Amino acid sequence: MYQHRSLYIYAVVVLIGLLYIMRLLQIQVIDDKYAIIAEKISLRKQTIYPQRGLIFDRNDKLIVYNDPVYDLMLSVPIKLKGIDTLGLCALLEIDKPEFDKRLAKAKSKSYRGKSVFKKNISNLVFARVQERLYEFKGFFFEIRQDRNYKFNSSSHVLGYLGEVNKLDLELQSDEFYEQGDFVGKKGVEKFYEDYLRGIKGEQYFYVDKFGVNKGPYKKGKLDVPAIDGNNLKLSLDIDLQQYGEMLLNNKMGSVVAIDPKTGEILALISSPFYNPSNFNIQNRGNYYAGAIKDPTKPIFNRAVSAPYPPGSTFKPIMALIGLQDEAINEHTHFGCPGYYRLGRRIIKCHGHTFSTSLQRSIASSCNTYYCNTFKNMMQSDKYANTEEAYNSWREYLKSFGIGKELGIDVSGEIKGWLMDASFYDKMHGEGRWSYANIISLSFGQGELGLTPMQMANVASVIANRGYYFTPHVVRQIEGIDKIPEKYLMKNYTKISPTHFEPVIEGMHEVTLSGTAAHIAIAGLDIAGKTGTVQNPHGKNHSAYIAFSPLENPKIAIAVVVEEAGYGSTWAAPIAHLLIEHYLQPDSVEGSSRQYLVDKMKNSNLIPLKLRALRDTAIYGN
Repeated sequence: MYQHRSLYIYAVVVLIGLLYIMRLLQIQVIDDKYAIIAEKISLRKQTIYPQRGLIFDRNDKLIVYNDPVYDLMLSVPIKLKGIDTLGLCALLEIDKPEFDKRLAKAKSKSYRGKSVFKKNISNLVFARVQERLYEFKGFFFEIRQDRNYKFNSSSHVLGYLGEVNKLDLELQSDEFYEQGDFVGKKGVEKFYEDYLRGIKGEQYFYVDKFGVNKGPYKKGKLDVPAIDGNNLKLSLDIDLQQYGEMLLNNKMGSVVAIDPKTGEILALISSPFYNPSNFNIQNRGNYYAGAIKDPTKPIFNRAVSAPYPPGSTFKPIMALIGLQDEAINEHTHFGCPGYYRLGRRIIKCHGHTFSTSLQRSIASSCNTYYCNTFKNMMQSDKYANTEEAYNSWREYLKSFGIGKELGIDVSGEIKGWLMDASFYDKMHGEGRWSYANIISLSFGQGELGLTPMQMANVASVIANRGYYFTPHVVRQIEGIDKIPEKYLMKNYTKISPTHFEPVIEGMHEVTLSGTAAHIAIAGLDIAGKTGTVQNPHGKNHSAYIAFSPLENPKIAIAVVVEEAGYGSTWAAPIAHLLIEHYLQPDSVEGSSRQYLVDKMKNSNLIPLKLRALRDTAIYGN
């Protein structure tokens, strides 16, 4: 009996031993996952950042390229035993208290076994430290890509990069970004981030207990190469862009130029502007605070974010709506004694002949003509009341892209001002307002605001006789067959193409015998409309819209110069010079118009009240 019991015990012991042996064999020989886990204790994964996509203009001129940024990283946890900290301080050009402060911060903010010790190290310091990096166990470099620029131009279009913030990390859907990564924050950099950023790579290294690199893990078999981002070809003409920035220098305002046949943005300028190189990762800290304090708001993109009453540049739109709604026809005349009387209210007009036709009303910018047109529409029998007529008028405007975001591919776009009827119900009482309360809308004042982008788009609509392509700055994305579909589709207005010719004739008269005749350019047919925009906060704004040539137009443009007075004095000359530069690039130099170029270039129209304040803001040009 005892012999049998001993055999049982012996068999159980042997069985348990065999089980242990088999399990050890599986762990150590067959299944290597535990070996990998053990190895990971002494492994470091280093992110390989891809080259961000380059950016070119429409003529393949390089605009934006990459520069390396060196971050000194720290393996965490770390022991600094035997490290010459004073020697490292000397190389980094910091003192010991600063070293200790950075070390404590790095240890408290580690992420995936590493932490940033010092960001954005210069090329010179990087070279010094890299040469002796083997002496500083636990420290290593990560190399990222910052932006640099071939031209001091186009800052509001291009935008800039910045480090991802908490919200960026929370909203990302693909876990691409980690703490410390760069991401597009403004402009094209933000809008086309997914194309520009590329795909990160990874390298794995053995490290000793001090964090020192001891060679590649498994001969690099697990390494993943980075894939560079897609290059972008923009629709911008960098020569036209720079020329416009020169003309708009020392002025507050905006220029937008569009190819009406494609919707491609040829130039987008917001002034004052800033040097894009001053806003890259390495330099922004030196300039951003001054730019924020600058009362002229150089960071603010007026082209897409500033709504202005369009003033008399609105009259061609009002004429088209009047024709379509049958409030007028192309033969309609109104008498103008130099003003429009509305009860006790007098709305002044410009000097011109008493009897005014549609074409002459545009050429001479007659307020009376459009007050009468608006009145006829608001009191038309086809509408039950003023509110219904207003809603119809508002829908016409929306079909031009007014009162809504156009959907451009530059960040910061707003929809402008185009009020609902309920706005006037609240202001005057429901059912208690009439055309007399909103008559200022008829000549582009009152509760109406268009961005310069929307104004340029209106010029494109008129040039195309009734449709527009959504304005955009991308022309081609490397590796992608075509740009987003929405930029290739025509958007039609509610105006019949038959109504455009008399309006275009009137706009042509503006440059032949009207308010912009003094700056007509021989050999160029330009259809334009000046605007002097009332500004309750200072001098009037100068505004102008135009396109050229009349047939098969190649450029449509809008210019706004803040607190500059008449549209014919500043905005129109700038627009005409830009049109000429684009269509006849060699014709201005040495011509009789050189004086006009010099006048625009050298005039400082920034209000005196802002100049002194601006001079105190410290940032680069």
